[in-house]
Amino acid sequence: MPKIDFKLIPNKSIHNQGERAVRQRKMKIIDQQLDSLRRYTYKGWGNTYLKKVHKKSRYTSWERIKYLSDNVNDILPFGTFVNELNVFHTGNKIKMSSSAGVITVITRVHKLLVVVISNDNTVASGSWWPNTPQKIIKMQEIALHLCIPTIYLVDCSGLFLPEQRRTFSGKYGAGKIFKMNSLLSNKGVPQIAGVMGDCIAGGGYMPIISDKVYITESAYMVIAGGALIRGSKGQNIKSTDIGGPSTHVHQSHCADYRVPDDISCLNAIRQEISTLSTSGIGFYKQSNIAYEPLYSTLDLSVLLPMDYKVPYDILSVISRILDNSLFFQVMEHYGKEIITGIGNIGGLYVGLIANTQGLITEQNTQKLGGVLYQEGVSKMSIFSRTCNDDGIPIIWLQDVSGFDVGKRAEDIGLLSYGSNLIYTNSNNTVPMFTILLRKASGAGYYAMCGMPYDPIVQLCLPCSRLSVMDGKTLAIGTFRTKLDHNFNIRTKNTVERNLIKSQINSLEKKIERDMYPYLSANTLDVDEIIKAVEIRKYLLYLVEASYQSHNIRRVKNSRIWSLHDLQSISTCKYLGSNIKQNDKITINKPKEGSHKHLNDNFLIRSPMDGIFYTKPSPHEPEFVKAKQEVTIKDTLGLLEVMKNFYTIRLDNVDNATIESVAKNNAVAVKKGDVLFILRDSKTAN
Repeated sequence: MPKIDFKLIPNKSIHNQGERAVRQRKMKIIDQQLDSLRRYTYKGWGNTYLKKVHKKSRYTSWERIKYLSDNVNDILPFGTFVNELNVFHTGNKIKMSSSAGVITVITRVHKLLVVVISNDNTVASGSWWPNTPQKIIKMQEIALHLCIPTIYLVDCSGLFLPEQRRTFSGKYGAGKIFKMNSLLSNKGVPQIAGVMGDCIAGGGYMPIISDKVYITESAYMVIAGGALIRGSKGQNIKSTDIGGPSTHVHQSHCADYRVPDDISCLNAIRQEISTLSTSGIGFYKQSNIAYEPLYSTLDLSVLLPMDYKVPYDILSVISRILDNSLFFQVMEHYGKEIITGIGNIGGLYVGLIANTQGLITEQNTQKLGGVLYQEGVSKMSIFSRTCNDDGIPIIWLQDVSGFDVGKRAEDIGLLSYGSNLIYTNSNNTVPMFTILLRKASGAGYYAMCGMPYDPIVQLCLPCSRLSVMDGKTLAIGTFRTKLDHNFNIRTKNTVERNLIKSQINSLEKKIERDMYPYLSANTLDVDEIIKAVEIRKYLLYLVEASYQSHNIRRVKNSRIWSLHDLQSISTCKYLGSNIKQNDKITINKPKEGSHKHLNDNFLIRSPMDGIFYTKPSPHEPEFVKAKQEVTIKDTLGLLEVMKNFYTIRLDNVDNATIESVAKNNAVAVKKGDVLFILRDSKTAN
């Protein structure tokens, strides 16, 4: 029987207490900001409107969701920050639509995971604003792909009319919600609606296609409310008289049951969920038991440096996500800029694809982590297709700078390899989830299942940066015709020179602002912003949701995985390379021979083309000087390659004396250029 060769990921953490404290402090600041913004958003339009809802003997949206859920800790919000940065002008007034006026979550009801879509009745009586339909549609898409029950808690006064142009029409206008109702019904996904307030126009249409519709005594569903009828037909009539429970339960049959109040309605919905089929989790877990990671998930706040230029060990991150910190790496020694493998989350199989960070040596070739090369792209394509064939959900952990560039990349046709990966991901049917750890740049963001390729959910951290490339590089590209080959401004005219410099700086700052993750969340470019320590929690629910329903997709028994064939072939040949599995591969060290001994002296050469820095910043002193003794822990210099910084240290000896620094600060260097001349401290005078 093929073996799933799970191995324990070694426990690596930040042992330097000073560095650990700095990272923890920085992450704590952005996590606290996230908590503060969440609390603000959850209040809707605040206590005044909350009291108005209570005065009608109704519950607020959040109160309804908490009552409906098995446990408040089971609630996973999505789309929290949609519209949070938008301001809408209505005559002389300025309005904001907190969280787009609708609360959308995945939660557990009678042990089943369900999608809940609840109009926020503290925000303009649950009106639909620009982006409200898109937010609702996104949750319906999640329910459709995963086939999990959908609950609508309807309390909606229809479109927010002053902004109707941006909500009514278009591919993702309000009408698409009703199409999604139909698609869910066609696929057999249970839909249950609780009509619990003012449901006018679109708010009235939304529950109709649901399998079960409950309506409270104070609620109504109408195509047009009493006010509109008075204006158009001159009839003085109340909305509850037109479309209350008496009409729709006993005459039109647009609703199934009438209930006294919110609590009765929520209890009835819970009872309906209890009648559905049980979860498939127990079956798909087989003999697997759900274990916590061996290492604390709290470590994620220090393992991930906020500075996107600082490398880290991605396996240390993965070890805080997977059950028992066990991981089965696939094609481990091929395309090492990418990690691929299988693990368990909550006792259920998942595939993981992640970017390695730092400097990598593979077959005597230097590579940069976070950059996509031919080998890594091929590796992702094969692994993604194989997971799809075996029915294994895929988690993409993105920290990508983009594709490799240059003559070699074009000579080998890297574009075509990227197209192959894009084709694969575009046609996968297995559930895929994407998490943006820090940077998601260029075509690398697309290739690694970014939002345009329809991951079921895309999450990001508060330190994530989503952009074509960093601000400085984009600004240089924009003004390239005004710069020379060294990116210096061509003109000698002082006035013109200062103007161009100011424009470049202004553009760079704008682009850096555009990378702000809350901007992405504001426009639904990510589905939710979460803390690093919440990654496993969200994945536990999403992975379980992927296996909850029966007979909706291929789920192979692990004995007959195609993955075993792939691993067998790659172990023998490594897809054409001559490396054997037990060969020693040097990672994150300069190429063998880069320290060339000359009598008692030896050289440290540049492992790659880049910009060499002898100082941490222009106004700080050099890292090292001539005649200074150094150890393997000391930073000698920095090498900047594609906006990533790599630390240069001693390699083959524990300590040495600097004879001379061979290059000046901030100069371009080629692979093999001498950076330092050193003498072994044992022989130094």
